[in-house]
Amino acid sequence: MKIKNWLMISHFLVMLLPMVAIYLLYLSLNNYDEKQDLKEYLEFQEIAMDLESELKDPSLYHVQPRENYEQVFHLADDHLKIDLYRYDGVQLFSTLDPSGTAQLSRTNVEHLFKNLNEYEKNPRTYSTKQLVFDDQDSPIGVYEITQSRHAWVETSNKRTIIMVGLSGAFFLALYIMVVFAINRKLNRPLHRLQNHMKAFAAGKKPHEPLPQSKDEIGVLNHHFEQMKAHIMETRHALARQQREKEYMVASLSHDLKTPLTVIRTYAEALENHDLAEEEREEYKKVLMDKLDYMKQLINDLAIFTALQSDENFLNIVQVNGNEFFEMLFSGYDEACSNKNIQPNIDVRVRNAYMLDPKQMIRLVDNLMDNSIRYTPENHNIGLAGVASNQPLPDWVFPEFTEEIDTWRNDGTVILIQNEGKGIKPSQLEKIFHPFYQDDASRGKGATSGLVLSIAKMIIEKHEGKIKMKSTENKGTVLACWFKE
Repeated sequence: MKIKNWLMISHFLVMLLPMVAIYLLYLSLNNYDEKQDLKEYLEFQEIAMDLESELKDPSLYHVQPRENYEQVFHLADDHLKIDLYRYDGVQLFSTLDPSGTAQLSRTNVEHLFKNLNEYEKNPRTYSTKQLVFDDQDSPIGVYEITQSRHAWVETSNKRTIIMVGLSGAFFLALYIMVVFAINRKLNRPLHRLQNHMKAFAAGKKPHEPLPQSKDEIGVLNHHFEQMKAHIMETRHALARQQREKEYMVASLSHDLKTPLTVIRTYAEALENHDLAEEEREEYKKVLMDKLDYMKQLINDLAIFTALQSDENFLNIVQVNGNEFFEMLFSGYDEACSNKNIQPNIDVRVRNAYMLDPKQMIRLVDNLMDNSIRYTPENHNIGLAGVASNQPLPDWVFPEFTEEIDTWRNDGTVILIQNEGKGIKPSQLEKIFHPFYQDDASRGKGATSGLVLSIAKMIIEKHEGKIKMKSTENKGTVLACWFKE
């Protein structure tokens, strides 16, 4: 149950309880009053009739000594009171005033004759007033008989005490239940959540998991777990980025050290005036090659950093599929012919795509330069763009055809395949890491070690994926998938 609903119900019960208690007391007393009313009325009427002969004595209704009322005094008891009045309102006698201090006090005549000759019931008494006449039938006085309803009063007092006791017990029980429920639904869950927050802030593991209830505390716990997971993910990402930056700095320092050493050596050598012109031109060419490599290294690092930090790095536009891929795959004939490499280019794409042309050109250029570099002379290299409804080219290595065909569902793939040495399985797991190069390539000016990392980031920013498969001493195929 929601805490809000639970609190509303509890508040309603606490407000309703007093009204229920009063109503039950009223029903109890009313039921008892109905049963006892007739009985008490008849009993009082019988008492009044028994006293009538004594109290209608005309001799009692004139001023006289207190002793003359002794007989009337003995007619009363602790629950029965008798008052005698003269016709003009003077009180002659009262059994509640045996000393006679209130004798001859005057009562309002109008009040005295009110409800005369009637039996009147009050919450605590029954009473009646009767007119007394003399021998000539002239009114000479009034007597009033009042009997307390002691049985009803005692019963009502007992029931009131019982109801008050029961109400108090119910209040106490309700209070204990509310305190227990508040502790169970609020205090304990909030205390547990507080402990989890302290443990998370201190980097410790909490002793017990957070409860996953359906109330507001459960929702709060769920949001806290989501926030904690997000923070942990952010922490891991920051730690990973920090490790990558440290690795990048170390790798960049290592990769820059060799060309800088070569540049320094050849620059010092150029200061030697005894060098032949042919040697001087050769040294200059080496210097320019090393400077180009350093420039490419810095450019790749800038692109890699931009792809990591800029969410809006891409400029997505719609392009014509055939025209764009024909342009994208052109311009590699000369680089291939310089190594006597035979290129196999195949375009089997759809009519239109949403992509960033500039980044796709950078992607294919980097991957093709990398593939051409690692393809031995007189071997083949393949480049293809294949839509999901088109078959793969025949030149794809047979051992990878089925896997790539399944992997490329609902998308277009760019395939770059080169024959050659291939890549070891242990290296395939790290091939897309920034600055990763095998021991044979590192420090020799081959690549910056960011080509495949940049390719992976470009494809992923196109909501695509990248995959590499290789067979040692046969070759490597790299597939880039993006949605159609």
